[in-house]
Amino acid sequence: MIGVDLGGTNVRACAYYEDGSQAGEKFENPSRAQEGTEAIIEALAFTIKQAISSAAIKPEGVGLSVPGHIDNAHGMVRWAPNFGKTVDGVFVSWRDVPLREPLARYIDIPIFMDNDANMAALGEYRYGSGKNSANCLVMLTLGTGVGGGIVMSPNSVLGDARGPLVLVGGNKGGAELGHGIIAMNGLDCNAGSYGAVEAYCQRDAIVTRAVHQLRRGRVSKLRDLVEGDLSKVTPRLISEAANQGDEVCIDVLSEVGTFLGVAIGTYINIFAPDIFAIGGQIAKAGELIMGPARKSAQKVAIPSLYSDVTLCVAEQTEDAGMLGGAALALEAVKWGKA
Repeated sequence: MIGVDLGGTNVRACAYYEDGSQAGEKFENPSRAQEGTEAIIEALAFTIKQAISSAAIKPEGVGLSVPGHIDNAHGMVRWAPNFGKTVDGVFVSWRDVPLREPLARYIDIPIFMDNDANMAALGEYRYGSGKNSANCLVMLTLGTGVGGGIVMSPNSVLGDARGPLVLVGGNKGGAELGHGIIAMNGLDCNAGSYGAVEAYCQRDAIVTRAVHQLRRGRVSKLRDLVEGDLSKVTPRLISEAANQGDEVCIDVLSEVGTFLGVAIGTYINIFAPDIFAIGGQIAKAGELIMGPARKSAQKVAIPSLYSDVTLCVAEQTEDAGMLGGAALALEAVKWGKA
């Protein structure tokens, strides 16, 4: 299968065997996300063709991991705020945009698609910490925004089911765990709500928290790392300074982890997972975030549920989206949905 991860900056694709091992090279190109639909489809098609050409054997399907509200049944992107084009000085984002049909003009094998966070969770379930055997895996991805996904085995639901099962909701747009509210009337986020997980744990929120501390005059190695230019502060540099013992950056990551833990504890109470994975580049901060997250999650979660969960950094922080896309295509082909 070809697994594809479409992002706001780049599109990545790779051929995979059923066991998750690579069947070809990884390819990455600009996604042209704000140049209009045709440009984005051209970037997708070019990258997918590269992966197909590199594959050791002919692929049987393509699985797309796409940000936003994705309708696989109709091959549509119902809403994706970071994709589209500028018209008369105003950026017009994707709404009800056909994706499968125009892409199929370039690609002659079956194409499947779903939300990027859902696919990252599926990739982590099959090929990461879920070991393709967890009863229930919940995943939060920390990056530009905060995404979420839930993957369940038949053991975690009542009724006749085969798995793994990705929870997508009635209109296929569910499992938006990053938009769960952890502080009513708190900070705002791009979705227009106040107090959501994303408002406290996304990239810009972390950066803003650190910059505010520097502007208040606190001494920090971070100021030296950015040579006094606060516009250069990134989560990676915050983690770097924290790992060197910088008190400001340790405090910032601890605060973020504490908020994250409130969300984790809430979702443990709802889904009772045995694996709770934190993915995305920001998760690479490791225990600087995970330690405080565990403490606050334990305060929120029902004790008997918390005692049964493994809370960890996702094993597939780099390729979960591509692996999830490949797994989606694999399941569809296996069950005759192509």
